[in-house]
Amino acid sequence: MNIQRFIREHKPVWTELDGLLALFEKKRRTVQAPQVDRLTFLYRTASAHLAYAQTYYPGDEIGLYLNQLVARAHHALHAEQWKTSHRLGDFFKRRFIGYVLERRRFIALAFLLFMVGALSGFAAVWQDPLNLYALVSPEIADGINPDAVGKNHGEVQSAVMSTSIMTNNIRVAVLAFVSGITFGLLTVYVLFYNGILIGALTAVFWQSGKSYVFWAYILPHGVIELTAIFIAGGSGLYMGYRMINPGPYTRKYMLLRSVKESALLMVGTIPLFVIAGMIEGYITPSGLSLETKYIVAGATLIALALYIAYGRLNERRHTRLTAEGAVPKDEAGTTTADLFSSPASISNRSI
Repeated sequence: MNIQRFIREHKPVWTELDGLLALFEKKRRTVQAPQVDRLTFLYRTASAHLAYAQTYYPGDEIGLYLNQLVARAHHALHAEQWKTSHRLGDFFKRRFIGYVLERRRFIALAFLLFMVGALSGFAAVWQDPLNLYALVSPEIADGINPDAVGKNHGEVQSAVMSTSIMTNNIRVAVLAFVSGITFGLLTVYVLFYNGILIGALTAVFWQSGKSYVFWAYILPHGVIELTAIFIAGGSGLYMGYRMINPGPYTRKYMLLRSVKESALLMVGTIPLFVIAGMIEGYITPSGLSLETKYIVAGATLIALALYIAYGRLNERRHTRLTAEGAVPKDEAGTTTADLFSSPASISNRSI
């Protein structure tokens, strides 16, 4: 290929890259995730052109031009693409929901196991209230007093309670996730047993005529909290499933892959646990009316639905841009694990 034809064929790519770099250099705060991905693609393409020019046109000034263009793109990528805020923003705006939807069957299975446990616990205590002592420790059973719910609001240290509850909930979720290493068996137990506890408590308050009060103190934080636990449980179940059924790959490979993918789902649940912990520490034990607490529960449910819809919309938009070529397929297909890659990994990837 002669140099005139080389320049004519590839000049549109260089022009687009130069224009995009101008945006990064002058209006950095307005840059969006698809533009970062597009810059990555153009950078790789221009780098390939530079290598070709240095090989076949070593003395031509086109090599100097491409070298400067690629250097600017490399600097922009180091400055912007690998900022944690940018990558985390894209993760929570799009990729996390994408992973949740991909694992929806396992998350639904986690919900089903929890509900089976809840119905079992409810039936056991409803049939004989003394069965409560067989399901929970005597200390916990003796401490359950439906008539005391909602009293002594002023004695609650909200900040301490919020932190303690949040830490405990994250511990349960991590246990449900890590238990996937036992082929999912321990994950099944964690989900089933936590369901039994909720079911048993529901029966106790129902028999005492305090069911309305009970759910007013459970649902405000429970909607988000249980959703996060189901996601973590679904991650553990998926890990166990891949250990049992690795498909065409080795069991070790699928285990490592499923651990990485499931860990990303766990990362996504952390903000949910933080929000649930704050609600459980500040709103649940507060002196607000029961109706207000039900309104808070409804608001959290709507907020979750809107967040899922927002993430799904962003994912579909990203898919459309990929099909149109605005986002390169190789970037669109990278796993969310690349979210935490270091800037140095750019130079280690093939062009």
